[in-house]
Amino acid sequence: MNKNKNIAVVLFLVLAAGCSSRPLDGGYVPRMDPKRKVSEQDCSRTIDTDGRGNLLCREVTERERRARIAEEERQARARKEAEERAARERLERERAEQLAREEAARKQRAAEEERLAAERRRLEAEAARKAEEERERQERLAAEARARQEKAEAEARARLLAEQEAREAAERECRRLEQERSEARAMLENFVDTYGKVGEYKGIAGQITAFLSKARKAKPCPPAVATLGQLTIPRESGAKLE
Repeated sequence: MNKNKNIAVVLFLVLAAGCSSRPLDGGYVPRMDPKRKVSEQDCSRTIDTDGRGNLLCREVTERERRARIAEEERQARARKEAEERAARERLERERAEQLAREEAARKQRAAEEERLAAERRRLEAEAARKAEEERERQERLAAEARARQEKAEAEARARLLAEQEAREAAERECRRLEQERSEARAMLENFVDTYGKVGEYKGIAGQITAFLSKARKAKPCPPAVATLGQLTIPRESGAKLE
């Protein structure tokens, strides 16, 4: 133990002499600055000369050494646990950030899908609306065409009926006149046969006979050439009026 103390004192003096800015005169040793920090170290171990103050070597007991080793191990374990905890926290933070990014991406995709779905619904509704408008337009055009056709058919039917009635009336009138002429001739012939030999009627009877002997140039009555069942209406289908 005394040997260790001597080594420590010699080492201290050597270091102190090396740190002095001027040589010692006559064995004079200047006093240490009381304000300077003193670094106590176990001189049996590697000296740490990191400028933390004046070096003071002291002998460390076995108990202190074990305590220091235990403290260093505890601090090492604490550092390791802190590093592991920091690593876990970093991994958890990175995982949370990754989950947050994935969730943000999922929400973005969902929003984009919803936007596209809404756009598809809008386009489908627009197409359905246009199709409905086109269907209604076609139905309206078809109804207008049917109305025009029905009107044209009704007008044509009325015109043809009027023409048919006019022909039938003309035929009736012609036949009536022909019947009257026939009846008149029959009356004249009857007059001649009855009173032709009477003296006062002989002259008239002769004139009647001369009149009846002339050839008649009666025009034939125009027949009603069309009947109601044969009338045709000018229409696209060419169907007959029944």
